[in-house]
Amino acid sequence: MSRWRPPPPRSTAIITRAGLARLKAELDELWHRRRPEVVRALAAAAAEGDRSENAEYTYRKKQLAEIDRRVRYLGKRIPVLRVADGAPQDRQAIFFGAWIELENIATGQILHYRIVGPDETDARQGHISIDAPLARAALGKRKDDVFSADLPGGTLQCEVRDVRYPAPGDEDYS
Repeated sequence: MSRWRPPPPRSTAIITRAGLARLKAELDELWHRRRPEVVRALAAAAAEGDRSENAEYTYRKKQLAEIDRRVRYLGKRIPVLRVADGAPQDRQAIFFGAWIELENIATGQILHYRIVGPDETDARQGHISIDAPLARAALGKRKDDVFSADLPGGTLQCEVRDVRYPAPGDEDYS
């Protein structure tokens, strides 16, 4: 039996200006502060002698590999990202960067989301990827529109309650 899996679909290469700044800051933090600290700790652990039973050495090697993997990813991803500047001309419709308020028709629950790039999703802040099924289904909809989104947990029917975009100068302005 083969372990082959089809490659994952490519994520959209779009990001807000604030999201790009966060990724660049993360890359700078990893490369200029965290990696040198781990390298120094790794060298100190290696100097202790027998590496085969040295837990600190093993841990630092894994930590360095994780940092290097993330640095490599960010180094390749940042140059291909496109910053979406400003709000669209039609500010009444849902597009990239919009804060949306939806009502789950079945439960009456109010949902608040911001549609952002895949590299800046954060469930705690309500930031969902433009590649997410809910965001894809909501694109182009306006206040009072009803739509269905096929989610992994089933179909969700929503009504758009509000659409707004950050004002220029806001910290989360694209």
